[in-house]
Amino acid sequence: MTAVLLPTEPVLEPAPARRIRRQNRLAWIAKHSIGIVLAIMFVTPVVYLLLLSLMTSNQALTSDYWPNTWHPENYVKVFQATPLPRYLLNTVIYAVSATVLTLASSVPAAYALAKLKFRGRNVLFLVIICVMMLPPQVVTVPLYLMWARYHLTGSLWPLIIPALFGDAFCIFLLRQFLLTIPSEYLDAARVDGCGEWRTLLRVVLPMAKPGIAAAGLFQFFFCWNDYYGPLLYTSENEKAWTLTLGLASFRTVHHVDWNLVTAATVLAMAPLIIIFFFAQRAFVQGITLTGFKG
Repeated sequence: MTAVLLPTEPVLEPAPARRIRRQNRLAWIAKHSIGIVLAIMFVTPVVYLLLLSLMTSNQALTSDYWPNTWHPENYVKVFQATPLPRYLLNTVIYAVSATVLTLASSVPAAYALAKLKFRGRNVLFLVIICVMMLPPQVVTVPLYLMWARYHLTGSLWPLIIPALFGDAFCIFLLRQFLLTIPSEYLDAARVDGCGEWRTLLRVVLPMAKPGIAAAGLFQFFFCWNDYYGPLLYTSENEKAWTLTLGLASFRTVHHVDWNLVTAATVLAMAPLIIIFFFAQRAFVQGITLTGFKG
């Protein structure tokens, strides 16, 4: 006898399962749509800046958003019109030196506040938080008089030397990150005979690399974009100007050459974009792993 195969009816998916799948699909579309809209919002000004830097001086800041003729030589004219390499070198010296010194002084302070028990620790941490809220303009006059007394105005030293004493925000950020490191690792190192400095260097620093990278990026970006400090201390000496101060003076001299101003701005932004592109993983990891244990 031959078996007769009867047609089977398709198995219908339960209504709740179809509803859940449809809701998940709509949520996926909504989430990515919001992401695309936000990406367009953030990318549009940068694209417009690039297009503006490739326009002629007459077309810049007009109703035309697309260059009639392309002028990549604007980036060459920037170097001819202003000593941009000198401004770039001063900015690199300021940003790198201040970042290294800030991390070197902030990491031990954050370690002490997070892992060492001593009287007045919470009060000291509260003072650091209050310093974060203090506007820099409050101490501008006494600090300027102090640096002028030592004949250091007109140079980058008033911007670099204070980094030896740490930064309140970096100490706060690193302290919050170090609180997430289990104290058992530190206790094991102390049992093996490690002192506090050796424990910090051999145990804490390798585990705190994401937090240190995030704090370093914050400090580096702040120094690179700092305008108030260079304007206050180096405005009298053009050889010590940074990119931010140089761009401001460039715009004053070339009142209508906005194509050259935007070209110089793009050149000033490029190093930050490149650095963040390669360090974004460490930056995001350092921020997401930072706890708020007190």
